[in-house]
Amino acid sequence: MKTLADPASILTRELATIRTAFQVPDGFPPAVQAEAERAAGRLPSDHADWTDRPFVTLDPAGSTDLDQAFAIDASEGGFILHYAIADIGWFVDPDGPIADEAWRRGQTLYLPDGKASLYPPVLSQGAASLLPDGPRPAVVFSVRVDADGAVALDAVTRAVIHSRAKLGYASVTDADLPAGFGDLTDRLIRAEAARGAARIDPPEQEVAHDADGRLTLTFRTRHASEDRNAALSLACNMAVAQLLIAHGTGLFRVMDEPDDRAVARLRLTARALGVDWPGSATLTQIERTLDPADPRQATLMLAIRRAGNGASFRAFAPGETPWHAAVAAPYVHATAPLRRLADRYVVEAALAVANGQAVPTHVAQAFPRLPKAMARSDSRAGQIDRAVIGMAEAALLSGREGEVFDAVVTGVEARGADIQLCDLPVTARLAPAGLTPGDRVTVRLTGTDVSRRSSAFALAS
Repeated sequence: MKTLADPASILTRELATIRTAFQVPDGFPPAVQAEAERAAGRLPSDHADWTDRPFVTLDPAGSTDLDQAFAIDASEGGFILHYAIADIGWFVDPDGPIADEAWRRGQTLYLPDGKASLYPPVLSQGAASLLPDGPRPAVVFSVRVDADGAVALDAVTRAVIHSRAKLGYASVTDADLPAGFGDLTDRLIRAEAARGAARIDPPEQEVAHDADGRLTLTFRTRHASEDRNAALSLACNMAVAQLLIAHGTGLFRVMDEPDDRAVARLRLTARALGVDWPGSATLTQIERTLDPADPRQATLMLAIRRAGNGASFRAFAPGETPWHAAVAAPYVHATAPLRRLADRYVVEAALAVANGQAVPTHVAQAFPRLPKAMARSDSRAGQIDRAVIGMAEAALLSGREGEVFDAVVTGVEARGADIQLCDLPVTARLAPAGLTPGDRVTVRLTGTDVSRRSSAFALAS
C-alpha cells in the first residue's frame, strides 16, 4: 500500500507510530546530505553524448525518482530497446557517507503518507533522476528483441541522455510513445506466456472514503501501460542476467514455485472470493486469467503474491543456474538503482564486463554481502506493509463491531485458522477448534483496534 486518502487525518497519528516502531528514517544525517549536495554538481566526463536520441520515461504521474527511460530502434525484423538507467553510481563514492547510509537503508521505504528514500532527494529526485528538465548521466542497456520476443544484450554504454517527456500511466496515449512500443511489448508479453512466466503485479491497495464518509479499502487502478512498461524492465533484467552468467559474476533475484500446500490455500482463497479456478488449471494458468480491475480477482492476485516462497538475492556461484520461478528465467534487479541498493552494483558489473573490463573490486566484494543486506531491508519493508494493511483493515472495519461476514477457512495450524472474508479484501485468524481448510463459515466482528493494527473475529454460531 503506497497511497492514502485521509482528508480528516484519522490515520496520521497511527502512521507516525508505524514509522517510529520500524525505525523509518526521517531525512538524512548532515554529513550524508552535505556530500550529496556536493555530488549533485558532478558533471559527466566519461559518458557518450546520446542527447539527440528521443528517450521518454513512463511512470506514475507524481513520481520524481525516475530510474528508467527508453528509446526504440527498428532492426532487421526486430527491435533494439535502448533502456537507460539512472547512473547513481556516477555520483556515489563507494567508500563515502552516501554509500554507507544506502547500505543501512537497503531500499526506499513506502508508506501511504510518504517515502523514506534510499538516497537524498537532491540526487534521487534531482541530479540523478531521468527527469526531462535537462541532460542526465545514464547507463544504457541496448537490448535486441527478435520476432519471438527473445532478448540479447548488444551493448552497455555510459551516456548522457535527455528525456523528451515524462509520461504518466493514466494519461499516456499511443501517440506519446516511441514508434514500435506496442509491437515490441506485445512480443515480450507473448514470450513471457510461451516460457511459462507468471508475473503477478497486483494493484496497490489504498484507503479512501466512500460516499458516506466511511473509510474503505480499495485497489488502485492498474493501467495497461503499466504492464507494458514492466515488460520492458523485465526484458532488460533478463538480458543483463544472461550477460553476467556468461562472465561468471553478478547478483541474481531467485524464487521457488509456491509449494503444494500454498497452492491448496490459494484455491480456497479463490473459492472464498468467488473466483472460478477449474480443477485442471495450474496456478500459472489461473494467474494469466486474472483481471486486476475486478476487486475479487485483485484480492486473489495479492494473495498469490503473498503466498510465494519469497524472492531473495543470490550471488553467482559456479555450477548453479539462478532461477526465478515467476519469470521462468534467470533474472536480476538492475533497473531501479535509485530505489534499491543492489541494482547499483549489478549495473556497475554489467557496464564493466560488457566493455571488456574487470568487475570493480568494490562491486565484486559487495555481491556476497548484498543478499543478507537486502533480506534485512526486504523484511523491514514487508513488516511495514503488513502493519499498514493491518491498520487499514482495522480502520475499515471500525464501527462495524457486531456485524457478521461470510468467510472461507484457507488454512489451519495449531496457532489458529486463517480466514478470507468473501466480500472484503480482509484476512483474519480464528481459534482453530473444529475447523478444516475449505470450510465456509459466518464470523462476527468482535473488535477492532487501529492502534494495535488488529481486527478480531469469532464464529457467529
